[in-house]
Amino acid sequence: MIPRTQRYKAFAQLGELLLSPDFEPELDYLAQRTHHTNTWFTTENVLHSLRALAREYLDADKLAAWADTYPEPAQNRKIGVVMAGNVPAVGFHDALSVLISGHVLLAKLSQDDRILIPALLAELVRIEPAFQPYVQFVERLNDADAFIATGSDNSARYFEYYFSKKPNIIRKNRVSVGVLTGHESQEELLALGHDVLQYYGLGCRNIAKLYLPVGYDFSTFYEAIEPLRDYCLNHHKYFNNYEYNKSILLVNGTPHLDNGFLLLTENPSPVSPLAVLYYETYKSLGDVQQLLEQNAEKTQCVVSTSPELSQALPPGTAQQPGLFNYADGVDTMAFLSSL
Repeated sequence: MIPRTQRYKAFAQLGELLLSPDFEPELDYLAQRTHHTNTWFTTENVLHSLRALAREYLDADKLAAWADTYPEPAQNRKIGVVMAGNVPAVGFHDALSVLISGHVLLAKLSQDDRILIPALLAELVRIEPAFQPYVQFVERLNDADAFIATGSDNSARYFEYYFSKKPNIIRKNRVSVGVLTGHESQEELLALGHDVLQYYGLGCRNIAKLYLPVGYDFSTFYEAIEPLRDYCLNHHKYFNNYEYNKSILLVNGTPHLDNGFLLLTENPSPVSPLAVLYYETYKSLGDVQQLLEQNAEKTQCVVSTSPELSQALPPGTAQQPGLFNYADGVDTMAFLSSL
């Protein structure tokens, strides 16, 4: 097993590389290659994702504070990881967790994100060649001693059937919500707009549902997010979803609001289609807290400025998770340390 300090150092050096001005041409080229294989992954979003993970995951002090919380596993195991591909490099946290724990990574890549994870781990191996035998990309996970799988509710049933005989973490669909008080500044509302529309709403940390006070002035929200218009309308796939979902609302006679790139409609469902934001109104934040507690198993994160919601993240930070922000709230590192 690679010594722990050696593991930390290699990942910290990878973070420094990703943030280095000298590496920008290579990073731009990587972002362009990624965009050519998946047009949802714009170069802008790829760069945003890579720089966020460099700052939040690969900072030397943050890495040590995180990983030192957990004991070393008794021995290194082969960990099969079925990676998601809904946002750029979304599987990196799992890869980092496996490798920083001293285990062997057997990564089954998503068809939607086949460039970024291999490129990042190739740089890691270049920095620290001792990682070479610990990084394997596979199509089948027969050799794995344990599994981490991320997918939809439907694929989770498949994972549970096939992976049930060995230790596993199986993640399902989750969404995020925003809670507005009506007292937000324009800057806070724009930041919340980024939480809705960053990665075009494809991630589990994207806000798909708003809770609003009765009588909320929607024009305030729409005015604040106007700077995001070009970002949305210049992406043909997003715009196609916007037009399609608008036509559905119109044909069904569903009351809705429309600013030309984001549709709002009242709906109790926690999951909204792309380019649509569902909302419900509330009379008290206590009622919202109760609803959030009832839906906790399906909620990834909550965004709000209200101090009454202690679990809430500030607007604009939903897409910048830290090392301790585990998907589905399941502690991946505790699982890996126990093997």
